[in-house]
Amino acid sequence: MRQAKAGQWREAAAIALRLWPSHEQEELEREFQQLLQNPDAAVFLLYDQNVPAGFAQCGIRRDYVEGSSGSPVGYLEGIFVTPEYRRRGFAKALLRECERWCRQKGCLEMGSDCALENRESQQFHLSGGFSEAGRIICFIKNLGE
Repeated sequence: MRQAKAGQWREAAAIALRLWPSHEQEELEREFQQLLQNPDAAVFLLYDQNVPAGFAQCGIRRDYVEGSSGSPVGYLEGIFVTPEYRRRGFAKALLRECERWCRQKGCLEMGSDCALENRESQQFHLSGGFSEAGRIICFIKNLGE
């Protein structure tokens, strides 16, 4: 496991596409290209014999984070381990790397989120030491013609 460097944006985007399949590859590549140059963001890649087997993306949020008591707050933006490597502690190891990085950035708390129906993610967060801070339903209204 190691922190992704600026030149590894394609690699990071490829594994992230497994977590976020509704995104376009090119969209994720652009996002990770910018992300890996941002000092307030980090991506950790899990490898098996130089093949990516998982990743975690974390960042620093300075705006309000649900349930937090201050700022800045570390934020687990995404975490994924390929099915064949699950249930071996790799996701928790990726989470620990994100926690360590956030502490080094001066954060005392870490937030995250997941979809209401994603029970596996909810269980991962709870077993990783997170506590539920709230539930929301998001809305959008078109203001165009």
